[in-house]
Amino acid sequence: MNFIYRLVLTSFITMLVLLPCANGQESITLGDERSDVYIPLLKGKRVGLFSNQSGIVGDRSEGLLSSAGCGIDDKSALIPFGTTLHGRKPSYGPHIVDCLLNEGIDVRAIFSPEHGFRGIADAGENVSSGIDEKTGIPIYSLYGKRSWQLSEKIALIDVLVIDIQDVGLRYYTYYISMLSLMEECAKMGKDVVLLDRPNPNGFYIGGPVLSMDFKSGVGSLPIATAHGLTLGELAYMANEEGWLEGGVKCNLYIVKCLGYTHSTKYRLLMSPSPNLKDMKAIYLYASTCYFEGTNISLGRGTAFPFEVYGAPQMSGDYEFTPRSVQGAKNPPYKDKLCYGTSLREMPLEDIFQKGVHYDFIIDAYNRYSDKDHFFIGGGRFFDLLSGTDRIRKMIEAGESSETISHSWEKELQDYADLRNKYLLYPL
Repeated sequence: MNFIYRLVLTSFITMLVLLPCANGQESITLGDERSDVYIPLLKGKRVGLFSNQSGIVGDRSEGLLSSAGCGIDDKSALIPFGTTLHGRKPSYGPHIVDCLLNEGIDVRAIFSPEHGFRGIADAGENVSSGIDEKTGIPIYSLYGKRSWQLSEKIALIDVLVIDIQDVGLRYYTYYISMLSLMEECAKMGKDVVLLDRPNPNGFYIGGPVLSMDFKSGVGSLPIATAHGLTLGELAYMANEEGWLEGGVKCNLYIVKCLGYTHSTKYRLLMSPSPNLKDMKAIYLYASTCYFEGTNISLGRGTAFPFEVYGAPQMSGDYEFTPRSVQGAKNPPYKDKLCYGTSLREMPLEDIFQKGVHYDFIIDAYNRYSDKDHFFIGGGRFFDLLSGTDRIRKMIEAGESSETISHSWEKELQDYADLRNKYLLYPL
C-alpha cells in the first residue's frame, strides 16, 4: 500500500523561530532549508533531482511580503529579478544539487523541465539532455524529443527529490513534468521527496477549470487557471485523487515550508523562467498568457514580456518592437513595430482584485482588424490554454468579460471545495 507522508512534526512547529527579513518582516523557511528532515531520507540511496535554476536553498533576503501591504508595492513589483528591493544584486544561496553533494548524497541524475536546467531556453524549445558542467551529473531533459525512456532513468535511482519554483498557474508546465516523474516513480516503487516552496499567486483561485477533453502539454489536470496551491499541495492532490496515469499512487513525502500561509504574497528573487522578469509579470501572467493562443504579441523579445500586448495590425498609443533575445530567439512580429497597450502602470490592487480575467483579450480582439485570424489555428491552442472552447466562442459572440467570468463560477466553487481538502497551509 502506498502512503503520503506530510513531514510536518509538531516539534518543528513549536520550535520554529521566524527570522526577520531585511525589510523587517517575518521570514519563511523553504522546504529545501529543512535538511534535518529530508537528508536522513536520502542517505545511502541513489538520488535523482528534478530542478532548475530556481532550486536555490533558502530565499530569505527581502523575499517576503505580508498580506498587510508592506513589502511588494507598485514600485517594487517592477524591480527586475536579480535585483533586491534596495537595488542591490542579491546574494543567492547554494543550489540544491550542491547541498546534496556536500551532504554526501549520491546524486545520479538531474531531470530538467521546460527552459532547461539553467532556465534560458525559449518557451516550447526542444532542450537536449547533457552533462552538468559543474558536477558532471547527467541531465535528462523532460521537455522535447527524447532518445531514451524515462523508465530507464528512473530505474537508476531509489528516490526522486523535487525542488523547483512554480508560479501557481495551470499552463505553467513545470508541474506537468513533475507528474510524469511521479507516475514513473509510482510504477517502479520509487520514493518522491518534494521540498515545497511558496506559490507567488497562491493567495487566490480564479479562471475556468480545465475540462479533460482539453488535456494537453499546457494543462493536464482539472484545476482552475490560478489553482491556489503550492507544488506540494498540487502533488498531494494529484496523488490522492488518482490523477496520475493509470490511477497509480507514489510514496510521496512533502517537506513543508514553515511560516507560509495562503494570504502571504511571496516575492521571488530569481526569474522562474526567461520571460517572467519581475513580480508584475508574475501577477499579470494569469490573464496575459492567453495571448499565446492569438496573433497578438505579448511582448516576447522586449524588456517587458507579459506586461504589454499589441500587433502591427492593432491601434494603440503604446509602441514596441520585438527583437531576438535570449529566451525569445524568434518572437512574434520580430523586428516589426507593434501598437497596443502597456500594463506596466496598472496598480497591483486592480490586478489582485480582478484575478484571472479576459479583459485584455477582449480589448485586443475588438481593436484587431482581422478578426477571422485573431486566434491561431482556428483557436485550438487558445482553447487548450483556457481548458475549454467555451471562452473563445463567447468572445467571438461578443460577450462581455463579466459574463465570461460568471460562466465559470459554479465549476470554480466546486474546485475550491476540492482544493480545501489538500491545503497544507492556512488560508
